[in-house]
Amino acid sequence: MTEANGIPIGVAIAGANCHDSQMVEATLESIPVARPQPTQEDPQGMCLDKAYDSGEVRALVKEFAYTAPIRSRGEEAQAIKHQVGFKARRWVAERTHNWMNRFRRILIRWEKKPQNYFALVHFVCAIITFRCYGLFG
Repeated sequence: MTEANGIPIGVAIAGANCHDSQMVEATLESIPVARPQPTQEDPQGMCLDKAYDSGEVRALVKEFAYTAPIRSRGEEAQAIKHQVGFKARRWVAERTHNWMNRFRRILIRWEKKPQNYFALVHFVCAIITFRCYGLFG
């Protein structure tokens, strides 16, 4: 899932045995809204955690013109020890996944057809987006 400030803007689904880093390209390609062209003064960032620390993911992120400060393994632990007030940035993605897990129908995939599950995921993302903008509930 790709997100802006915790609001889902792109979704791709795969089996539970597929690592998240393998879904980066499909997720980035699934963004339905054309985004503004990033510039040096106004770059577009993507918050990724240590699981995405690979050359392939870094190349994909660069290809899609995002900046991603992916922390290397162990780098965040060192920053927590040595920098006063340091906070991890991955909480935005974790928070959005937590919001999605509150919808029991998508927490465990019971649908046999991927199209049905994909539709439910889109519906949940729409509800989360509406809630973030205060449109309902």
